[in-house]
Amino acid sequence: MAKAMVLMLGAILLTACDRRANSGPVVVSAIGDPPVYPPPGTVPGLPARVLLDATAQGLVRFDAGGQIEPGLAERWTVMDDGASYIFRLREAYWASGRRVTAQEIVRLLRRRLAASDNPLAPFLTAIDEIVVMTPQVIEIRLNRPRPDLLKLFAQPEMTLIARSPPSGSGPLRIVRAAANGRIAAWLRPAFDPGQADPDDQRELRPEQDVSLIGERAARAVVRFARRNSDLVSGGTLADWPLLATIDLPRTSVRRDPAAGLFGLAIARRDGFLADPANRTALSAAIDRGTIVAAIAPGWEATDRLLPEALDSAAPPQVPDWTLLTIGQRQAAARARVAAFSPVPVRLAIALPPGPGMTLLYGQLAAAWRRIGILLDRAGPDDPADLRLIDAIAPYDSARWYLATACMACGERATAALEAARLAPTTTDRGVRLAAADAAMNADAGFIPIARPLRWSLVTNRLSAWQANPRAWHPLNRLRPDPT
Repeated sequence: MAKAMVLMLGAILLTACDRRANSGPVVVSAIGDPPVYPPPGTVPGLPARVLLDATAQGLVRFDAGGQIEPGLAERWTVMDDGASYIFRLREAYWASGRRVTAQEIVRLLRRRLAASDNPLAPFLTAIDEIVVMTPQVIEIRLNRPRPDLLKLFAQPEMTLIARSPPSGSGPLRIVRAAANGRIAAWLRPAFDPGQADPDDQRELRPEQDVSLIGERAARAVVRFARRNSDLVSGGTLADWPLLATIDLPRTSVRRDPAAGLFGLAIARRDGFLADPANRTALSAAIDRGTIVAAIAPGWEATDRLLPEALDSAAPPQVPDWTLLTIGQRQAAARARVAAFSPVPVRLAIALPPGPGMTLLYGQLAAAWRRIGILLDRAGPDDPADLRLIDAIAPYDSARWYLATACMACGERATAALEAARLAPTTTDRGVRLAAADAAMNADAGFIPIARPLRWSLVTNRLSAWQANPRAWHPLNRLRPDPT
């Protein structure tokens, strides 16, 4: 048995060094559950989001580089410093062949804004109304200017689906859906009325098709190593150590310069964590450089909540303890813990499963044990004092970072965030966001650790794949446009 296992592993390692044939459908493994349209009222996982983005576009969408490109809207105009967005719609059709109308788009957009399962809804509250201006033009009116609205509308959560039966308007169509235990959906380019020659679109080559698979990271990595897939998408820190267990071509492992949050939110404010000075000490005691180097060399550590000013009127707040050495920080933190309790303080941290999270837990537990804190690990949905936030920023606003990190903020920080949300002008908004950043820093309700780690496995045939800050890779932008 042992000999057979060695031979099988050797075969995987050998084939991992070969290049996948540059022909046939593109096979994509998205880490997660089978790729199906999410039922109403549920938040979609990664494979469902990939399927939504591929088959059900919104007004705009992301291209391979994470930039805005047309979706249902062929062009748009932003007016009044972001208080009005006018979209001219292109000719588009549902999978049934029925043309998409402006009235449908407005109705479906209103439904998405009101949906309880839309995680973007808290950041779209400035939208006042959506109206049909002509059969080809709609307008989105806001009661407060939002110059960054387009990136929110490019997210998969804002794609539009015609129900009965569920279907989208492309750019790909579902030829065979994942159902009844199947893990894969088969997708094919949709007819595009904007193309000059419709006959060219009927001569579809097999490499234009996409087989989208939803599966566990371990299975996805092995599938790629055996040359049975072209792309593994959606890798996070949780599964990063899997890549060290198998020999892969050096150029196949790609990391995104992902923008977002990776850190610990204070979920309970009692006991040791009731005092902001104690919360600050907990954050100061972490040697972030050591943590990222031990888990994923090259992973970017951070000690602040905002990556840059973004739309804030001031540079990001930097904790005062950054001026001290790690030895000085840990000594001060140890003194605070000892003053609070003569026995070690116990805290629970909620983490998702995965070997990368086990490594993170070990690093944090070791760092805090030095100052008198014992760390227990809890499941992602279990009661805990600290919770991991590992999220990609959907758009470039300080408010997203501050609001997402504010799991159980104090009254001052919460009020400052609300004031920023209600700011009547972009200038006022920038000033109020700077004040909210300062309030969050003083509150110490979030412990930043690093930028989100996002990785993919990519074959050479997917020459259009690009790393980008959104860590988003549309299925219709993996290979050069055959037209």
